[in-house]
Amino acid sequence: MVAPPTVQNDPDMLDLPALRAGDAAAFERLVQRHAARLLVITRRYLGDEHEAQDALQDAFIAAFRGLPKFEGIARLATWLHRIAVNAALMRLRTRRRRHEVAIESLLPSFDTTGHRIVAREAWSEPADALLERADTRDTVRRLIDRLPDDYRIVLLLRDIEELDTAETASMLGISPGAAKVRLHRARQALRQLLEEELSR
Repeated sequence: MVAPPTVQNDPDMLDLPALRAGDAAAFERLVQRHAARLLVITRRYLGDEHEAQDALQDAFIAAFRGLPKFEGIARLATWLHRIAVNAALMRLRTRRRRHEVAIESLLPSFDTTGHRIVAREAWSEPADALLERADTRDTVRRLIDRLPDDYRIVLLLRDIEELDTAETASMLGISPGAAKVRLHRARQALRQLLEEELSR
């Protein structure tokens, strides 16, 4: 279990009383400490600089409004991270679909007897493990971005953000079973895309 933050080891905690009181200078310091990291997160989900910056602004507005109720049980950075992810997800729900690969074309095919047409070894390596490999990192990021949003977001939440299935399902408003199915299909699709890419 992670120990709660203390004033001594977290500059956000030093500012927390002022933040709760609505102090603009304290909020400006908070923005300066966290904006760059949170922008990376909103970019990851949205893939568009303008939308990512708008989502970041939405996140900071939501944080400013929510600070009086912030209990301080988790780190403020963790709380801000979750708000930024939620802001990005809200924008995803309202925007037009971008160019993406149809997931069905990337999933295994079966014959009339139920046997897989192209047999493969089981593969469920999380995307974060692939991203740790320098030789595949850029390729994997690019391929993840080609997945349909419903699958790409589950993959990001589970494998990159490392949320558990229940948290992921809750954030997306789907059942845990649906989250598991989407994650499995997303990993299969990513594998297919990666195999196609590496065979070139």
